[in-house]
Amino acid sequence: MQQSEFIGLEDQYGAHNYKPLDVVLTRGKGVWVWDVDGNKYLDCLAAYSAVNQGHCHPKIMQAMVTQAEKLTLTSRAFRNDQLGPFYQELCELTHSHKVLPMNSGAEAVETAIKTVRKWGYLVKGVPQDKAEIIVCANNFHGRTISIVSFSTDENARAGFGPFTPGFKCIPFGDAAAFETAITANTVAFLVEPIQGEAGVIIPPDDYLKQVREISDRHNVVLILDEIQTGLGRTGKLLTEEYAGIEADLTLIGKALSGGFYPVSAVLSNTEVMDVLQPGEHGSTFGGNPLACAVARAALKVLFEENLIENSYEQGEYFLNELKKISHPHIKEVRGRGLMLAIEFHPEVGGARGYCYKLKEQGILAKDTHENIIRFAPPLVIKREEVDLILEAINQVLSAS
Repeated sequence: MQQSEFIGLEDQYGAHNYKPLDVVLTRGKGVWVWDVDGNKYLDCLAAYSAVNQGHCHPKIMQAMVTQAEKLTLTSRAFRNDQLGPFYQELCELTHSHKVLPMNSGAEAVETAIKTVRKWGYLVKGVPQDKAEIIVCANNFHGRTISIVSFSTDENARAGFGPFTPGFKCIPFGDAAAFETAITANTVAFLVEPIQGEAGVIIPPDDYLKQVREISDRHNVVLILDEIQTGLGRTGKLLTEEYAGIEADLTLIGKALSGGFYPVSAVLSNTEVMDVLQPGEHGSTFGGNPLACAVARAALKVLFEENLIENSYEQGEYFLNELKKISHPHIKEVRGRGLMLAIEFHPEVGGARGYCYKLKEQGILAKDTHENIIRFAPPLVIKREEVDLILEAINQVLSAS
């Protein structure tokens, strides 16, 4: 089949809830992917950071195949021999007390919302059904009804009401606004350390440290959504390490499976997590043996292959080289680790056209918020491959 035929099938039979670039991929290895016509591309999105370890990493694949031949799913009605070791390894790596495994990032966010509300009623003494969670403008935490209820993106909200109450929105990066918004009924602050979907928006250097201190003073649970930023993407295992803090709840997913399987987790201190009792929350697939085996291998790869250090080193080089580019269309470049962005001036007419031009140069990147291109390649990327991306960017810009 030709690419146009594959695209036609998607458009005819699929829901139109995505607007992908018109490239039909069929194979991937490391930072590279190939389309059905045999064209080779360097992947600069890494499935929204789900394939930090690179496409089809052989060690994760082998772990998946080995476990799939033994046992894939028991449900949490019974115990399995992968869950306990997964808990232990993840807690030791992240300095967490407890883990609650789920499948998708949105499920992890929903889990956190339920957990902190229950904590607010049982521990903090908030009146029943009065719990408030503070969130930030331009957030992206998923697309369930509860989550879009506190989104400021009208595309995510329009036509989906009525919305779930109990959320208060403040500007991102403004610690004073956070403290001002706190009331006696505030149970938690849910925030991304870096806003990825919004266009790699990085808060002031002291922001996370300030909100940690404010949360402590007011007995508010600090929830960091590290589903995109975590597991090496920004040059640390967790982005909170740059601020020298630890969240009360940390949400991870995406790269937790290296792209092989939907796996997410809520990492928590004991006080908050222990409010949940049997029957109050769960998932048929959450914590299944196949997911746990894959996640254990994916975590091991991050450390055995020094991918976190590589993310930091290549990211620093990538960002410094981007900053050297002088072009009237560029408003700003920014990033941390291998999570970077180029923002164009609005009058340029949007970033999507540049994404198609980069595709012609063998680079796959994705636009966001009209005028921004994100660059987030797999963490296995080498210096010469970063140079290929930079060369393509320069060529596209020089022709515009």
